[in-house]
Amino acid sequence: MLRRLSLVLFVVALAGCSQGAVTTTTAVVVTSGTEAPPADTTSSTTSSTAPTTSTTVPRPELQGLTYAVVAEGLDFPIILMPWTADASLVGFRDGRVHAFDGETISAEPLFDLEVSTDGERGLLGLDTVDAGSVYVHYSDPAGDTVVSEITVSTGAERVLLTVSQPAANHNGGMLQFGPDGRLFLGLGDGGGSNDRFGHGQNTDTLLGGIVAIDPESGDSRLWSYGLRNPYRFWFDGEVLYIGDVGQGSYEEVDVVVFAQEGFNFGWPITEALHCFSPRTGCDMDGITLPLVEVPHGDAGTCSITGGVVYRGASIPELDGHYFYSDFCGGWLRSLRFDGSDVTDQKDWTDQVGVAGNVVSFGVDHDGEIYVLTPDAIRTIAPLRR
Repeated sequence: MLRRLSLVLFVVALAGCSQGAVTTTTAVVVTSGTEAPPADTTSSTTSSTAPTTSTTVPRPELQGLTYAVVAEGLDFPIILMPWTADASLVGFRDGRVHAFDGETISAEPLFDLEVSTDGERGLLGLDTVDAGSVYVHYSDPAGDTVVSEITVSTGAERVLLTVSQPAANHNGGMLQFGPDGRLFLGLGDGGGSNDRFGHGQNTDTLLGGIVAIDPESGDSRLWSYGLRNPYRFWFDGEVLYIGDVGQGSYEEVDVVVFAQEGFNFGWPITEALHCFSPRTGCDMDGITLPLVEVPHGDAGTCSITGGVVYRGASIPELDGHYFYSDFCGGWLRSLRFDGSDVTDQKDWTDQVGVAGNVVSFGVDHDGEIYVLTPDAIRTIAPLRR
C-alpha cells in the first residue's frame, strides 16, 4: 500500500575522477592467493622525436580492509541495491525508499509505503531492473507479506503476491531478480519457535522457503524449502548464497547452483548440520546441508545476516568473496565458493572492528559493498600500502 509519493529531481553530481578511476585502474589477477603483476601502463613523450615508452604503475599492495562511514544518525536502513548507472536505492524499515549516489542520501523519499513494523516486519527487500520500476517486499498494516511493483514516476502500485503471516517474526526479507529473470523472495516458516506452524517441510505453502515469482503475471511457486528464516540471500550469477537464521544453537550459510531447484534445506529436521526436532526424526536423506555453520556463542553470534558477493573495482583482490555477518556479533567474515565447497575463509573483524547490529548488506551501482546497522551505513574500503 503506497502511503504517499514524493517525487524528487535527484541529480547525481559525480566527482570528476570517480568513473575514470574505474575504467583506468589496473585489474589485479589473483591466482591461488598470489597477486599477479599489475598491468596499468601510461605513456609519455620526452620530445617531439623521442619514442613512446611505457611505464608500469603498480597498484599499492592490499594490507587489509576498513569501514568508512557513509551516513549515520539514520532511522533503520534495511536494504541498499543498485538502481541506475549513477545511483542506488536505500530502503528504510518504515517504508521509505530514497536515492543514493554513493555519498549522499536524497532528502526526500522517492516513495513511502504504509507498512507494519511490529516484530520483524516492515519494508524488507527491494530490487530493480530499470529506473522506472522498483519491486518491493513489505509487511502491510495487517502484517501480511506483499510483493509489488512501484512505478516511480506515478507512484502506481501493482501487487504481484500476498501471503498471510501467522506471526510477527520469521517474515523473511530478501527480494532479488534471479538469473532467469524471475523475482525470488525469501519467506520464513511463519514464526514462533520449533516450526510451530509446521511449514518447514510442507511444500503446499510458500512459507519456509525461496519463492519464484513471474514479474509479469505474478504467478508464484515454491522454488526450494526447509528454511527457518532466509532473511538475506544473494545471487551471484548461477550461484545462490542463503543466510538462514537458526534457532537456539547454530546459524548457517547454504550455497547452491541455480541450475537445480527443489532443494530441501532441512528445517526443522536439521538446524545447520545437526539434528533438531524429535517429532520429525533425523532422516537426512535428500537434505541439502549448509556449507558453513556458525555456533551460537562464536564471537557473540545469535542471528546470521546473509551477505553479498563482492564484484566491485576498488578491491579486485577480493573479487568473488561472499561477505556476511551476524546481528548480535557484528563481525565481518568472507569466503569463496569453488563450485563444490567453500575456500579462503577469512575473518576481517580485527581489522574493521565490530560495526554493531548488522541488519543487512548492500551493493551500489558500482558494485561496492555496504554494511547497514540500525543507525548507520558503512562501506567496506581497502587499506593499501
